[in-house]
Amino acid sequence: MSAPTAADRPTRLGPAVRRLLGLLAEERLRMAAVLVLTVAAVGLTVAGPVLVGRAVDTIFAGVVGSGLPAGAPPEAVAEQLRTRGQDELATMLERMGVVPGAGIDFHALGGLLLLVVGVSAASALAELLQGWLLTDAANAAARRLRTRVEEKVHRLPVAYLDRVPRGELLSTVTNDVDNVARTLSQTMSQLLVSLLTAVGVVVMMLTISPLLTLVALVVVPVATLLGRVLMRRSQRLFVQQWAHTGELNAQVEEAFTGHELVAAYGRREEVAARFAATNDRLKEVGHRAQFLSGLMNPIMVLVGNVSYVVICVVGALRVLSGGMTLGGVVAFVQYSQQLTAPLSQVASMANLVQSGVASAERVFDLLDLPEEEPDRDGALPARRQGRVAFESVSFDYGAGPLLEEVDLVAEPGQTVAVVGPTGAGKTTLVNLLTRFYDPRTGRVTLDGVDVASVPRAALRSRLGLVLQDTWLFHGTIRDNIAFGRPGATDADVRRAAEATFVDHVVRALPDGYDTVVDEEADNLSAGERQLVTIARAFVADPDVLVLDEATSAVDTRTELLVQRAMRALRAGRTSFVIAHRLSTIRHADLIVVMEAGRIVEQGSHAELLAAGGAYHRLHQAQLRARADEPAAQEAAPEPARVGV
Repeated sequence: MSAPTAADRPTRLGPAVRRLLGLLAEERLRMAAVLVLTVAAVGLTVAGPVLVGRAVDTIFAGVVGSGLPAGAPPEAVAEQLRTRGQDELATMLERMGVVPGAGIDFHALGGLLLLVVGVSAASALAELLQGWLLTDAANAAARRLRTRVEEKVHRLPVAYLDRVPRGELLSTVTNDVDNVARTLSQTMSQLLVSLLTAVGVVVMMLTISPLLTLVALVVVPVATLLGRVLMRRSQRLFVQQWAHTGELNAQVEEAFTGHELVAAYGRREEVAARFAATNDRLKEVGHRAQFLSGLMNPIMVLVGNVSYVVICVVGALRVLSGGMTLGGVVAFVQYSQQLTAPLSQVASMANLVQSGVASAERVFDLLDLPEEEPDRDGALPARRQGRVAFESVSFDYGAGPLLEEVDLVAEPGQTVAVVGPTGAGKTTLVNLLTRFYDPRTGRVTLDGVDVASVPRAALRSRLGLVLQDTWLFHGTIRDNIAFGRPGATDADVRRAAEATFVDHVVRALPDGYDTVVDEEADNLSAGERQLVTIARAFVADPDVLVLDEATSAVDTRTELLVQRAMRALRAGRTSFVIAHRLSTIRHADLIVVMEAGRIVEQGSHAELLAAGGAYHRLHQAQLRARADEPAAQEAAPEPARVGV
């Protein structure tokens, strides 16, 4: 049974959120300042409605007082109202402190209004500083996360990188990390302010009227219940959305990389259909995730409006009964809106938060992957000879053995050619020598030291590697050649280029060694790219040179030049040459023939031909293939000509 994928496994919302918050742990000082500023901003914001309520009471008391006889004691006025049976009005006047005949106290009213403006300005300033500090802390945390992801990728086993599509990995490293960064920087500040505001508002509401507070808090359990239901369903959809995004990126990267083959074989419609199917799945999942998550905001608005109406009705009845002042009701209504606003804000950010958490899960899954085994502290001999030995080496990728009990010795300065059919295990030998993989049993030694006992960097500094797939980065030709050895000078680059016959090719370019290789190295031919990679290996001055199909993309004339250069540069250097064309390795000191993961023959070119075994069969097959090529070309029909 296959393991569940990221798209269908259960979500881990709680652990992901805790790890997200943990990213901010290193910003303790700034986060402490953020908390202080947030509490101050929320406290000042919460104080505003109380001051507004007092201003309303001042205006109302002045208006009512101006209609009463001046100089009459407030107690006497209240007593008169009670004798008339207007007990509730008498209680209301007493609670509001009405002074008969006094009118509106504009001095007190002006002071309250100035205080409201000052409190609002101070709250806005504190919130501005809080947002700036939190954004800075979030960006610093996001930067560390990107660094951790980048370092993690370099510590992952080659087996994982070979197994996972590059587009999927790139989507996690770029899209998901950027989404987590946006979540930290854009939503953390709003969430913090909203939650603290809700707490402060509830406290103030309780001090004004516990009864109205109970009415207002009906919103909270309803919102909580709906939020849990919707988040549980939408979170899985967000995980699927980002998984499909990674799949789509992988398809795009694959199609763009191989667009020439796609066009040449007429598979554009098939590739487009595959893209459209994945794109449709992404659209469907994304729509459902956004729709379910977006339901929270309109639901909160609806519940908040119902709560607002109920509060106004109950508050009016309380004022008429003398249980509350008019200013108290005004303040409470503002608090109810302040309570609904942060809850609605949290609801409106639910899709952003869930999307960020879904991306965080994918990023944390990458960070939790098992890494390469730690390097050991062994060391290679200071005296560099280049003797390589495979001792009873067996290996498999998990789907059957690829190498079985392989014993092979390459003496210092020898050129060892490894040949055999596809899948025989030739490239696997190189992967074990470079420790891209480690053998299941047996060991590989360099100058008598097990390569598994020394740091990988120390081992690979002794190796020069030219792979079948050329890789050039965006930069000048000089930089690409110098990449083979840190600190390589221009003179080193020139010597390597001249030795590999790259120099005359580079000089023919308009900018010479300053020619910039584009992103896909399309401005160089396949042979030129291969020559640059060979020059890069030569500039490294390795003890052991590995050429894995190094001349597969080189034309016949260029191949002859490269062969001459390699013969000169292999002097005193152990070399492994893996090639399909036997003509390129006929002068090798030792030819090793592999079949089904085993060495079936080894010897010189002449010895193996005389033996009449596997090498002889390969040699004869290639001779027949070359002989058949002219006949096939002569027998091929003339291409149809289109008249003009």
